Amino acid sequence: MTPSAKGAVNSAGAGHLPSFAGEEKSGRSLCRSTAPPAFLYDRAMATTLQTLTTPGSGGRRASVSRATKETRISAAINLDGTGKYDIKTGIGFLDHMLEQLSRHSLIDITLRAEGDLHIDYHHTTEDSGLVLGECLAKELGDRAGIRRYGSATIPMDETLTEVALDASNRPYLIWKVAFSKPKLGTMDTELFKEWFQAFAQLGGLTLHVWNHYGDNNHHIVESCFKGLARALRVAVEIDPRQTTAVPSTKGVL
Repeated sequence: MTPSAKGAVNSAGAGHLPSFAGEEKSGRSLCRSTAPPAFLYDRAMATTLQTLTTPGSGGRRASVSRATKETRISAAINLDGTGKYDIKTGIGFLDHMLEQLSRHSLIDITLRAEGDLHIDYHHTTEDSGLVLGECLAKELGDRAGIRRYGSATIPMDETLTEVALDASNRPYLIWKVAFSKPKLGTMDTELFKEWFQAFAQLGGLTLHVWNHYGDNNHHIVESCFKGLARALRVAVEIDPRQTTAVPSTKGVL
């Protein structure tokens, strides 16, 4: 499903977040009887989603909020951070992977998500990738001064994964990763490709992810996120030899 079909992104901060299907006004609050308590509309949570920031001051920063009938997600990043993270998606394994992304890229990430987890994890996983990709593209702007390319080969015990990317503003994903089981804990392993696809699409990345070999599914996917982190760390760094130049003979990316 395309981003435009799933709901608009509000880069400046969402206004009043739309109610979900089935929500009804009841006095001063909104409620719905069929959803689990964690998914009730909460104005305090909505306000939090609109005001997320990353720690400290300075650096290249961006924040994005996205609200659809399936998810409400807000994120803030600092490309020049130290790898600090505060991430709550409601999906423990996805939190763990996004924490790896932050720590090993040195990109500070703050993210909050509410999603229709009573259905499955698909929408929350995909939309968190969309929001973080949008944050990245928003802060990179015309991409002047960045190194643009990055790659990493990550060993993790019996597993070896290679990630290469071009911050070209031409989204493309090559995903050569296979899992031996359909789930990791409660998370469908097929959803990891959906996250990488969404992140590459809105982040404007040509992204190649290739797991050369591995037996442990946890190691395989974690090496993918760590490889992305290390490659991204290099690609978005400012090149001191061309701090204001767009890294392309075309003059634009």
